[in-house]
Amino acid sequence: MLFALGVLLLSSIYYYTQSFKHALNAKRWAVAGLIAGPLLLPLFNVKKRMAYRKVTCFHNIFLQA
Repeated sequence: MLFALGVLLLSSIYYYTQSFKHALNAKRWAVAGLIAGPLLLPLFNVKKRMAYRKVTCFHNIFLQA
């Protein structure tokens, strides 16, 4: 039980810092991380990429080395 609470708390902190870093709604992602934990990671990555594409426009080519 204590391990599960620790994982949820750590994932909440991770989502808060990463969403703040990538200009997403930090409080919303922190609460979602506290509720869903690491299961939220694919959705977070999609939202992060969508925010990046929105800023750089969808028609630009994005090459990552």
